[in-house]
Amino acid sequence: MGTGKTTVGRAVAHRIGFKCVDSDHEIERRAGRPIATIFAREGEPAFRELEKWFVDEGHAPERLVVACGGGLVVQPGMLARLGTKGVVVCLHASIETILARTARHTKTRARALYAERESTYKSAGTVILTDSRPLAEIAAHVIRVWRREAAEFAGRRETAGS
Repeated sequence: MGTGKTTVGRAVAHRIGFKCVDSDHEIERRAGRPIATIFAREGEPAFRELEKWFVDEGHAPERLVVACGGGLVVQPGMLARLGTKGVVVCLHASIETILARTARHTKTRARALYAERESTYKSAGTVILTDSRPLAEIAAHVIRVWRREAAEFAGRRETAGS
């Protein structure tokens, strides 16, 4: 929600030669309808099930940058689930920055979502602040984190596979 996930994800993917997907866009593509319609017709639980599908099998397993929807990581067990798939980096911004960047939610709703999700976001892997920073600087920071943590992730996968 306004932290720059998709924009930064695309920039990072381009720089490292990976593809980038946005979980919300992929869910909309699979469902054949917008997220707002899924929420209105089927409810939030149906949408959260589609998020689980996406994390478990809705994308390529390697050489991919994934921009997750803002509510994905706050669902019980999802952060741990993401951690089994790869390096998790959380982009964070102040509520003022988010309000300036997005008109998708009312200010009251955006503030409520921010308050509800902030503690989870701050515990979601490495947190990178995006306030008042140029895209190139944020992308470079994400790449540094990815390079450092990808080796650790690969080691954990090898150990688990042995």
